[in-house]
Amino acid sequence: MFIKIKKNSGISMQHNGIDKRHIVPVTSNFLLNLDQVAEASFYTLKETKISYDLEGHPIEFPMHTAVVHLQMSYLYALYTEDHNKRKGRMAERQYYKLFFRPENLDSYQELRQAIETQVANL
Repeated sequence: MFIKIKKNSGISMQHNGIDKRHIVPVTSNFLLNLDQVAEASFYTLKETKISYDLEGHPIEFPMHTAVVHLQMSYLYALYTEDHNKRKGRMAERQYYKLFFRPENLDSYQELRQAIETQVANL
């Protein structure tokens, strides 16, 4: 199952293709394959978080901003040689963090519900 993240929907994103202190707004539609997700977590920020856009301007996320953290499977990983001066291959799993401001919680609930339809609660 794919989930479509729509552009200009008020969602901001962080992933390991950019520096960890940067967050970018979703400015184009993209699909995430839920079959490639190894771990998913849902949480809200307990305090205000300040990150930066790609031009270095601060972006403030208030308390109660909802976050969906998707850790992708090893098949969806970046393999590097000599990572941190060590020999061998290192698999760095890709991740996506999607940030939903408190005024945009409807989109968060919709995404969370779509993911949870594939979860068996025992």
